Amino acid sequence: MIERGKTSPSVSTLYKLADALGVSITAFFGPETEKKQVVFLKADIRTRVPFTRGVFEALGGEQFAGRVEPFMLTLESGASSGPNTIAHTGHEFVFCLRGQLEYYVEKQVFLLSAGDSLLFASKLEHRWKNPSKNVVNALIIISGFAEGEQLHSMHWRKGE
Repeated sequence: MIERGKTSPSVSTLYKLADALGVSITAFFGPETEKKQVVFLKADIRTRVPFTRGVFEALGGEQFAGRVEPFMLTLESGASSGPNTIAHTGHEFVFCLRGQLEYYVEKQVFLLSAGDSLLFASKLEHRWKNPSKNVVNALIIISGFAEGEQLHSMHWRKGE
């Protein structure tokens, strides 16, 4: 159904597809490009990848030679990363720009409102959702993953 455009995958499904295909999640943003030391990206040419009730927007990480992946996340009411938790190497920084974003990290729940931030080791199992009736915008920056490592190394709890 995804291939025929009948449905959009959840974020956890996108990560699973990337892992199964052996590619970074940024592979869904378009063809692999040459990595650069400096990336300037105009807002109107950002790559946008829709998923169930939300959109990932690439912010240049797919073109950058360093170990950082910034994304803009837009979530409609009730949208989430899916039922599975996510874990990967590196660190994750979340900055809520608008609305409310619920982030689960291990056994803790954090409710971020506009202006709030969250920083954690990405090896901790995590997931997120928009619990409100309003649209959420958040900046997510994943950094510190191993040299040459693709973000497809994300994994989920066995059995889910």
